[in-house]
Amino acid sequence: MDFGYTPEQQALRREVRAFIAEHVTEDVLAERGSSESNTGRGEGGAMKRLYEKVYERGWLGITYPKEYGGQGGDRMTQYIVEEEFTRVDIPVGMGGSGAPAIMAAGTEEQKQYYIPGLIKREISFALGFTEPHAGADLASLQCRAVRDGDEYVINGQKMYTSSAHMATHIYLMARTNPNLPKHRGISIFLFPMDTPGITVRPLWTMQNDPTAPIGTTYGHQRTNETFFEDVRIPAASLLGKENGGWRVGAMGLNLDRVGASRYLISVRRDEDIVNFVKLNSFDGYAPAKDPAIRDKIAELWIEAQVCRLMTMRSMSIVEHGGNFTYEGSAEKTWAPEHGVRTTEAIAQMLGPYGQLLNGSPHAVESGIFAHNLQGAFQSGINHGSTQVMRDQICRRGLDMPRK
Repeated sequence: MDFGYTPEQQALRREVRAFIAEHVTEDVLAERGSSESNTGRGEGGAMKRLYEKVYERGWLGITYPKEYGGQGGDRMTQYIVEEEFTRVDIPVGMGGSGAPAIMAAGTEEQKQYYIPGLIKREISFALGFTEPHAGADLASLQCRAVRDGDEYVINGQKMYTSSAHMATHIYLMARTNPNLPKHRGISIFLFPMDTPGITVRPLWTMQNDPTAPIGTTYGHQRTNETFFEDVRIPAASLLGKENGGWRVGAMGLNLDRVGASRYLISVRRDEDIVNFVKLNSFDGYAPAKDPAIRDKIAELWIEAQVCRLMTMRSMSIVEHGGNFTYEGSAEKTWAPEHGVRTTEAIAQMLGPYGQLLNGSPHAVESGIFAHNLQGAFQSGINHGSTQVMRDQICRRGLDMPRK
């Protein structure tokens, strides 16, 4: 299969780059910084005006149906646009938004309400998955949702709900039947964050002090713990069928892993170190001429191309209506582990100065390589641990038994 770009796609990439050069101004970059810090909505006037222009170009919600505010376009167009904006740390894709799961399992009313709002960035979701005693074993969650007439009553706690203090809504996974096997008694709910009974408390990360520079992999300063105390929501908040949330959640996570933003999380470090060694030398020492560094960078670059090809394969399967089973799990295993290998190798290449954080007078590139190293290992857990992904590859891809 040829994963190259057509002349039309190459022209689109040039158009997007020209748009970014003209419209991503210093004011936009400053507001992007407040968004990255994760301390507020981070979308002031300049950022909102930018998104309005992007929307007018038809570059938001490209693959979603026109009846829901999308463009009815193809995934490669979405990939190209998303890739170029991600390189300047401005999200335009729908990864992590909950939209794929809503399209797959939502009612018509839910699609009509949520999808246009998500595309226009008027609605945003915090993901309420992880719990204090569940961790990567998501099926062991204990947050309860009990049916009471036309409502559900929710009680429990979620951890690492990173955007809960900014999001308009939450995409919550809760246990609706404790008597069923743990994977089968779970449901998913969509409801506003300003619903009475919700409390959000900050959890400050190691990237908070000193502040990670823009572009850091998992450089958010803040995540959250979120508490639900007798939170009453309409029964219509249920996404999919009651007790069918595990399948809906797994499907949504798999689809969320397909796209440029996820791919670039793992490979931008390769591009960063290539650019750095090309442009820098130290007292006569040029890293680009060091055979050991050249050899290691070549090795990592080849691994990065494997990441790209995995992403292209996944997009092709989804685009053509194929059976998307283990491919997302394979991508989620290879790419994060590659990202860890890259950041560790960069730390070895740069030596002690490469380990200095932002704010140090001798930090390399504002400390971004050091902050990347702090955040890299998180990628092996976020959106499913690599150990769990390997299990899914074995069972879904290789048809191996559980035991």
